[in-house]
Amino acid sequence: MEQRRKRPALVIDTKTKSELIRLSNQRSQNHASVFRAKILLSYIDGKRISDIAREFNTTRPLVERCIDKALSYGVKDALKDLPRSGRKPSLTDDSKAWVISLACTPPKDLGYASETWTYSMLVKHILKYAEANGHDCLMRMSKGGLTRILEQSGIQPHKITYYLEKRDPDFDIKMANVLCVYKEVEMINATPDIERKRTTISYDEKPGIQAIKNIGAQLPPVPGFHSTIGRDHEYKRLGTVSLLAGIDLHTGYVHAVVRDRHRSSEFIEFLQLVDASYPEDWLIKLVLDNHSAHISKETQRFLLTKPGRFEFVFTPKHGSWLNMIEMFFSKIARSFLRHIRVGSKKELIERIYQGLDEINKDPVVFRWKYKLDEVML
Repeated sequence: MEQRRKRPALVIDTKTKSELIRLSNQRSQNHASVFRAKILLSYIDGKRISDIAREFNTTRPLVERCIDKALSYGVKDALKDLPRSGRKPSLTDDSKAWVISLACTPPKDLGYASETWTYSMLVKHILKYAEANGHDCLMRMSKGGLTRILEQSGIQPHKITYYLEKRDPDFDIKMANVLCVYKEVEMINATPDIERKRTTISYDEKPGIQAIKNIGAQLPPVPGFHSTIGRDHEYKRLGTVSLLAGIDLHTGYVHAVVRDRHRSSEFIEFLQLVDASYPEDWLIKLVLDNHSAHISKETQRFLLTKPGRFEFVFTPKHGSWLNMIEMFFSKIARSFLRHIRVGSKKELIERIYQGLDEINKDPVVFRWKYKLDEVML
């Protein structure tokens, strides 16, 4: 006579059984969940616990626990582990707060030479001073434990995030003036048939463009051998040059002077170049920063010889991002200046002028895309 089961039958609907069948055939799912699904299906089909344990080569208590959870909490809860109380946390809140306080304190304030913490350095400090500060539970602190504490608090003492402080008391006013100039340019550009006797130029300097010479021969890509340009690791520095450039915001044309330095005399040379490029009765408005060469006595004396010819609109201090010429400098840094190698400083100057000529053959009109209320802080 067949022995009767002591446990009640596990009654489930057709949908739940279909899900169990699907789960039991999965290979990408958690192994424990798949294994428990097979146990429950066998029990639903009327098999005895001993037979199920023998079929799946496991122990009877394991099968009983799975079935009892299904009978008590439902099939879904039986497929996963029930929450356990776990071991009580060994670190006290006071100890965690002490660790966070250390992480927020610069190492140099505690007698170290470093400006920022490394995790290894902070762990060593904790192990050295934890007992003396009454935090015995930190005597076995590891980098992993420190990482968990800092991640929970959102602290990254090994990283630096830069911010920009407004040191110009008239920052907002100057920014608004610059944006109004851009708005005026946009309105003029929207009506190309309008007769205008003015132009607006965004100007700045790009100093420190390096003339770098290859020591070894530069190797071109060779199919089947190497896919990239080959260069010797060694190179020779030949000096630097400065690019003084202004972009006409109406036409996209770039006016430029390349010199060794960017003093008042070079800036005046740029103004003379621009002055010769437009009709004598035009107003030339320049958006530029407060570099000393732009407001020097030498520059002022030159401007007095050209009354009513130039109008300067200064960007605020630390507001170079408001100057649209920066977009152009970014463009050339990613185009013809990228990876450039030359045989002399003279060749570098020639290559810069060549690149600017290529750009001026098909000029691009840069547009300020942000509205005033989107940049006001």
